[in-house]
Amino acid sequence: MKRTAKEIIRQRRSQMLVHSYLYYRLDKPIISDDTWQKWANELAELQKENPFDCKIDFYDDAFADWNGDTGFHLPLYDRKVIQKAQQILFLHEEKNENKKLV
Repeated sequence: MKRTAKEIIRQRRSQMLVHSYLYYRLDKPIISDDTWQKWANELAELQKENPFDCKIDFYDDAFADWNGDTGFHLPLYDRKVIQKAQQILFLHEEKNENKKLV
């Protein structure tokens, strides 16, 4: 089943928020800079090509002028962003710990 532009935009925005928080606030990136940039560029292109699909009530203002250059200006102190980032970091660390045990 093909995902809609809105669904992909929401996913990429979430990824930009979470991974920017991990990078800028915790200094614990779990993806490569190349992966982050690929997702950032995809989001910029999707939003440019689908302007009417950008109003999704999910950090619309923060991504209004998104060009993919940096995630530093994003709302990285937002409680929901912090919670999601910490959850993903925990899962990532748990997965790496389990690999060591095998």
